[in-house]
Order: sequence, then C-alpha cells, then structure tokens
Amino acid sequence: MNILNRVENWGDTHHPAWTDALRIVLGIILVLKGVSFISDTAYLTRLVGGLHFGLFPVILVHYVAFAHLMGGFLIAVGCLTRLMVLIQLPILVGALFFVNIRQGFSPLNSELWLSVIVLLLLILFLVIGSGRFSMDEYVKQHAR
Repeated sequence: MNILNRVENWGDTHHPAWTDALRIVLGIILVLKGVSFISDTAYLTRLVGGLHFGLFPVILVHYVAFAHLMGGFLIAVGCLTRLMVLIQLPILVGALFFVNIRQGFSPLNSELWLSVIVLLLLILFLVIGSGRFSMDEYVKQHAR
C-alpha cells in the first residue's frame, strides 16, 4: 500500500463528526468568495492585474471564480472532496503569497487571515477527506 492510500485510509478512519460541519462551513465560505469575485470582477482583475501577463489575468479570474463556486459547493456536500481541495490549493497559495503579502501582515488585514484559515482547512480536508456525512460516503454505502 503506497503512502497516498495509507493517508486516505487513516483520514477515513480518524474523522470525527464535528469536522463535517467544518467542511460544510469551508464550502460555504468558498462559494461566497466565488460569488463576491463574480459580482466584483474589477476588484479581482486589479488583484491579479499586477502580474502583467496579458491574457493570463483574464483566464486566472475565470478559473478562480469557477473553482470557488463549484469546488466550494462540492466540498460543502462532500463530493470529490480531496480532488476539489487539490483544485483550491493553488488558488489559496497564490492568494496568500502574491495578493495578501502585498497588503502586509497587519492584524487588520482580514483577507490575509481568511486565506490562512481556509488554506489550513483545505490541507486538513486533503488528509481526512469528506467524512461520514457526505455524498462520497453515501455513494460508498449504496454502491455495494
């Protein structure tokens, strides 16, 4: 059994029920962030516009909004959780190091703290998976 299978097995067997509520809240936060990106694309374009790559910021804006909307929803319901977390990780690492660092490490920088908390939660759910109250578990139970 390779290391990924062992981590997945450990995560599936060591998953307290309260982490399912935390997963749902994480998914809702990601969906709300995606909605805020869609409603204010000028802000997101300004955030990634400093990269000066031409077409790249436009593609990045659409990727971030779509990934937050779909990924957040699927994380909230617990469907393909680890895959959706993997899709979210580059976004959060980029937000943390390229966007929020420019605004400084201030206790008042709420975007920085939100990014740090969401990144830590994503890493947690990458390891422990979706949990008992999830679509993944429902499919696993009823596929037999």
